[in-house]
Amino acid sequence: MLQNYLKIAFRNLLKYKGYSTINILGLAVGIACCLVILLFVADELGHDRYWANADRIYRMALNRIYPDRQTGYATIPPSYAATVKKDFPEVEEAVRLINFNPGGTVQVKWEDRVFEEKNFLSADSTFFKIFQIPLLKGDAATALSQPNTLVMTESTAKRYFGSVEAAVGKTVSLLGNQPLPMTVSAVCADLPENVHFTFDLLATTKGNEFLDQTNHISFVGCTYFLLRPGSNWKALEAKFPDVVKRYAAGEVQRNFGVDYDQYVAAGNGWHYFLQPLRDIHLHSKLEAELKPTGSMSLVTIFSFIAGFILLIACINFVNLATARSSERAREVGIRKALGSERRQLARQFLAEAVLVSVISAGLAVGLVALLLPVFNDIADKQISLNEFFTGWGIVALPGFAVLVGLVAGLYPAGVLSAFRPIEVLKGKFSATKKGLQLRNGLVVFQFAISVTLIISTLIVLKQLDFIFSKKLGFDKDHVITLQNAFALGPKTEAFKQELEKIPGVEAVGGTSESPGGGNYFGVSFKVPGSGETVTGRGMIADDGYISAMRMDLLNGRGFSKDFNDSLSVVLNEKAARDLGFIAPDAAIGKQVTMPGSFFDPEERDVNFNVIGIVRDFHFQSLHEPIVPLFMMFHQVSQRVDGLLSVRVTPDQFQGFLQAASAKWKELLPDQPFRYTFLDADLAALYQDEQQAKRLFVLFAGLAIFIACIGLLGLAAYLTRQRTKEIGIRKVLGASIFNITSLLAKDFLKLVFIAIAVASPLAWWGMSKWLGDFAYRTEIGAGVFIVGGICAIGVALLTVSFQSIRAALANPVKSLRSE
Repeated sequence: MLQNYLKIAFRNLLKYKGYSTINILGLAVGIACCLVILLFVADELGHDRYWANADRIYRMALNRIYPDRQTGYATIPPSYAATVKKDFPEVEEAVRLINFNPGGTVQVKWEDRVFEEKNFLSADSTFFKIFQIPLLKGDAATALSQPNTLVMTESTAKRYFGSVEAAVGKTVSLLGNQPLPMTVSAVCADLPENVHFTFDLLATTKGNEFLDQTNHISFVGCTYFLLRPGSNWKALEAKFPDVVKRYAAGEVQRNFGVDYDQYVAAGNGWHYFLQPLRDIHLHSKLEAELKPTGSMSLVTIFSFIAGFILLIACINFVNLATARSSERAREVGIRKALGSERRQLARQFLAEAVLVSVISAGLAVGLVALLLPVFNDIADKQISLNEFFTGWGIVALPGFAVLVGLVAGLYPAGVLSAFRPIEVLKGKFSATKKGLQLRNGLVVFQFAISVTLIISTLIVLKQLDFIFSKKLGFDKDHVITLQNAFALGPKTEAFKQELEKIPGVEAVGGTSESPGGGNYFGVSFKVPGSGETVTGRGMIADDGYISAMRMDLLNGRGFSKDFNDSLSVVLNEKAARDLGFIAPDAAIGKQVTMPGSFFDPEERDVNFNVIGIVRDFHFQSLHEPIVPLFMMFHQVSQRVDGLLSVRVTPDQFQGFLQAASAKWKELLPDQPFRYTFLDADLAALYQDEQQAKRLFVLFAGLAIFIACIGLLGLAAYLTRQRTKEIGIRKVLGASIFNITSLLAKDFLKLVFIAIAVASPLAWWGMSKWLGDFAYRTEIGAGVFIVGGICAIGVALLTVSFQSIRAALANPVKSLRSE
């Protein structure tokens, strides 16, 4: 019986080729989109499931509390790893994982070659006890137990030495002011893409004097705990406040010059919490992450989009099947008159729907193979179709295709099988009002989804335009950042002077960090005699930096070699206000104190003279509010500049880079000349938003395409039903415009209703999304108007194609056929 059903279903597909093509194409695109998104969702949800004992691994993270704000950090003070392990028996192991150069690279030299390593981390010797990465060579127990040792991944070992076996025992050099020899102690397997950190080289923390110091205040690196089986991590987390008070109180007194309880009462503090390992990628929105995290809201949104796109495709099938019911009414009547039962007819129509779905699923696999490279490029993923067919996909896809066919065919099968044979054979069959309302409702639903996606995409584009056009408080354009200036050491000043001689160079400034970077250090200041300490971010700058960045100096002056500025500080407006200076000029000439300064060898209080106030500028992304910033002269730390910011006229970029590279090689022939463009660095801060924009554009376009396929088929069928009416109207003098308007107006009414439904939904959803930005655009009415016009235009073009075609037809032929 099933074979007979399928044979008849196949014949009907061939008989109605146009109808079948529309249904198969729409369902194929819908299923393909659904599969791509499901692969993306599965990859996101699968983060950190690679690790054995992942259910027992937790990261200790921090909400740093200030009087006017809270900031979350993935990094914490380094001493808590040993402290928590010592005090709480439920902790089996602890490890610190540190990126000492976030956002930058490390130069590693082997023989006469220098490698630029972006993924360079440091870890304690307990790392492999918690994160059990297979070692291809070496011993996990001792791999990081000795000073000046590191572990390479398999691909890195082959890149350096040609093979895994040749790597162990070799000594490479980390380049800097003084080359640091590091011996390769082991080689491990490459990490998968879907874990929340990655490395190519993993150095030991053994022998690091900075990490060996007692520090429960300044946060450096991530700390992970492996809990004993059966431990209650929430109960452990609840003990952290007492731990902080016990160990941090003395350091607060020493560093901030105030009693711990007073410090907390003033609105300051540290709230530590645990994050389950598998939750980090999708549920952690903290600063100083080891790797960019994902977004659970994005996963949820695209899961819904996948379902909606598939639903749009199924609606196409339902609408076309029910619209064509009058054509198949006589077939049903004859079958029933010959003895077919309703359930047999229902099975026949369901078989047709399932056959269409199965064929569509097969075509969808081919579309996924074409779509995945584009999607991977947009989403920065490495998803493979092979992963789908080597796992649950082999079983899931056929079942999924059958399920889609049953869902899409259930209502049409019920409608068609319910026809009464006497009425349809007498030609008394006509579409019911209820059926027409359902069909219109489904069209509204389709376009409501499409319009929601269009408006959402426009709002994402508007926010990105706001981000890239907002005045940041400095001029980001035409600035080249030389990344590894620290390697110049005492040659820095001479190199800067050489740069200033190159044609097109307007200004050169040295700094410890550039806007958008992650190396602004935590620092606190207070006004002498005041008990209130202001905590913010600090940076080191030289006498050329403020002018090179074209910052707006409101009062006072910038750093200068003509003055003794070694203990001078320039504040932003926020820092001046928080320190109690109501007017910017009131701060000039005043002293501020850095309690327990880390610039002093004995960590004594150090007084700084306020010499200038700059207008607030965005040195972080627009996700973050502006916080107090303290700029100190580079001589204060007896250190060289980490970065050089060079303002160059745009027509001289190439000439500057060639000349600067040549000067660099004269001074440091073994060091690579590395540079970035500041505007590109700042744009990279919004990689997630750019990704969301591209994904919205992709799936909004596909949703509209599928909806239009269905609308085209529906318009073609309904136009064919009114052939006689169109012929009579043309004979009576109706113009092409009159006929097109007549056929299009009913569809446009449905699109207007869809716009009314979609607009509040899009406003609500995107208001939530914009809430993640401290600085954001206003949504405004314009995006809804433009979104509506786009939907109306697409629908009008789709329907007009069939309408104009019918209006141009010879009325004699249409009337003769009747």
